[in-house]
Amino acid sequence: MKPTQIKQTNTPAKRVVRFPRPFVFVNMAMTADGKIATANRAVSSFGSARDKEHLYELRATADAVMCGARTADLNKISLGTGAAKFCRLRLKRGLAEHNLRILVTGSGTLDPRAEIFRHRFSPILVLTTTRATEMRLARLRAVADEVKICGKNDINWGATLRWLRTKWKIKRLLCEGGGELNDALFRAGLVDELHLTVCPKIFGGRNAPTISDGIGVARLTDAAQLELKSVERVGDELFLIFRRKIKPSPEPLPMHRSANSPTADVPPNAPSARARRRGD
Repeated sequence: MKPTQIKQTNTPAKRVVRFPRPFVFVNMAMTADGKIATANRAVSSFGSARDKEHLYELRATADAVMCGARTADLNKISLGTGAAKFCRLRLKRGLAEHNLRILVTGSGTLDPRAEIFRHRFSPILVLTTTRATEMRLARLRAVADEVKICGKNDINWGATLRWLRTKWKIKRLLCEGGGELNDALFRAGLVDELHLTVCPKIFGGRNAPTISDGIGVARLTDAAQLELKSVERVGDELFLIFRRKIKPSPEPLPMHRSANSPTADVPPNAPSARARRRGD
């Protein structure tokens, strides 16, 4: 067998782009009318067994799993890895056996007696702001592995994600809601991928939460722009994957030298004013 011939070209090698922050992907299940829970929050788990399996499959690709305080308070969750097969899958991928767990509470009202704190298989990080009182911080520090103040009134997500990448070596961060946390990440332009399960149910209710609540946007131009990556139907459920749509960079405007700005920038190789007057 002849060795493969590699054609040499003058094309410069592509620069490897290293993310200064984790890759952020969101996983949510919603009803056909876009709700993630009933208005009274009594029902928040309604997907099929396949949707549950999908949740653990995604966790098995993440260094850390994150959710908001209300999600942790109202549900008996551990944000764990699941069955032993998912732990083996993580190890096969070169990940830690169990994912880190991150809880977000801007005011520090997260209940230190929440179910998640009873499961100590991996570190638990709490992200909060200066709105949290010293008493609340002390209560959280007693049960969490680290409590990090990440902003004054709101979480500074750009800086926080860089900190998670630098200190905790998180490369892939899975967010599982709720709606206000998702909204903050979408508005900051930090969601790289959205996994969405559409379930054949209708909850209704103007106060029922959706996958992105919170402040929201006021203008269409500020909306998060996504493109559909894949669609899969399993039974009566749809499993959708959207990815963040990268906005093309606008063409740079040519810079002209003006009489009032003799030192203004001029595009390289631009003809001189004298040449232009000659018609060259």
